[in-house]
Amino acid sequence: MKRQLFGLILTFALGSIASADTPAKELFGAQVAGSMQRSAAFGGYAHGCLAGAQQLPETGPSWQAMRLSRNRNWGHPATIRFIERLSEQAQQIGWNGLYIGDISQPRGGPMTSGHASHQLGLDVDIWMLPPERLNLSANARENISSISIRTEDHRNVNQNWTPQHMAVLRAAASDPAVARIFITGAAKIQMCNDTAPDDRAWLRKIRPWWGHHFHFHVRLNCPRGSGRCENQAAIPAGDGCEEALWWVTDAIVPPPPDPNAPPAPAPEPRSELTLADLPNQCRRVLRSQ
Repeated sequence: MKRQLFGLILTFALGSIASADTPAKELFGAQVAGSMQRSAAFGGYAHGCLAGAQQLPETGPSWQAMRLSRNRNWGHPATIRFIERLSEQAQQIGWNGLYIGDISQPRGGPMTSGHASHQLGLDVDIWMLPPERLNLSANARENISSISIRTEDHRNVNQNWTPQHMAVLRAAASDPAVARIFITGAAKIQMCNDTAPDDRAWLRKIRPWWGHHFHFHVRLNCPRGSGRCENQAAIPAGDGCEEALWWVTDAIVPPPPDPNAPPAPAPEPRSELTLADLPNQCRRVLRSQ
């Protein structure tokens, strides 16, 4: 009964409040529970939504969900199963488990803050902090911080980086469900240096990206049978180690611009995503009980 009442209220709110230019993040950010639908991801990682999301339990035998106040511990069932697998592997590697950051909102979609992606329930942030224990209170999970594994000059890993970090990342990259993993360039370079020449296939999925030094970001492939889910473009061939050097050189101190080059056009301002920018199925995801 309560869920039916919630559905009626939600339907009325969508019909009476949402206009064509209402930011989609306001509509999806207001959801407090997943939809009563078959689990499915619609659209792309940065322009989509999630039906029938599963909530990661706040605490499990090998993980804890962090920052519970955000209500972003919802994901596609494939993501929940991946977290269970990887956190068990982390225990075998020598950690107590994993601290899990943002996955997705209860119905996916654009977030009110913090991420452009994480809209399909197929992205998950995993903290670099090895858990000391898995019985943190809700309040502790709001206040504890992860650790950075990068030096201040962005060029190298720092003293927080351990062989176990690399082992956890290797386990994640070796999982067939994983499409790619985003991490700071310094960690990619370190893993390239520490990996034997004949054992580098897994490195291909490790992709440098801005800011990922307190956590690493795992992105899963669209699950089998998800015909309306859009996979990201395939990763280029090779282990990506040579290309990663840019992230610890020119990305940090760009070379001086060519004085004879024509001026670059000013970037167009990014507009807020609305429901019209998302797959049609996302309207039903919002309206569902």
